[in-house]
Amino acid sequence: MSQFVLLLHSDPSGWEKLSPEEMQKALEKFMAWMHKPFTVGGQRLAHDAGRVMRSSNGKLRATDGPYSESKEVLGGFYIIEAANYDEAVERTRDHPTLEYGGTVEVRQIWES
Repeated sequence: MSQFVLLLHSDPSGWEKLSPEEMQKALEKFMAWMHKPFTVGGQRLAHDAGRVMRSSNGKLRATDGPYSESKEVLGGFYIIEAANYDEAVERTRDHPTLEYGGTVEVRQIWES
């Protein structure tokens, strides 16, 4: 089986609109998804912009970011196992991020 990373993108302002009961229900859905048999792991990311590191002309630079024109931010990730992209996409169809208006980017992890 190959491993795939699911990068969860969403607009954080959408989560602020949920009632405490709706938020609890959403969190329960995320936790249940974490325990699916093909899920290897995953984590929610902190509520900050992080840092972006770039090298230019031999100089390393770290800046606050990332910043883009989109309101979506990378909020977390999962690692799953699947035979190929088609199976990874099929297994991801019911991920709560999609239910709450977010985007899931599916990327295969390099096998060495």
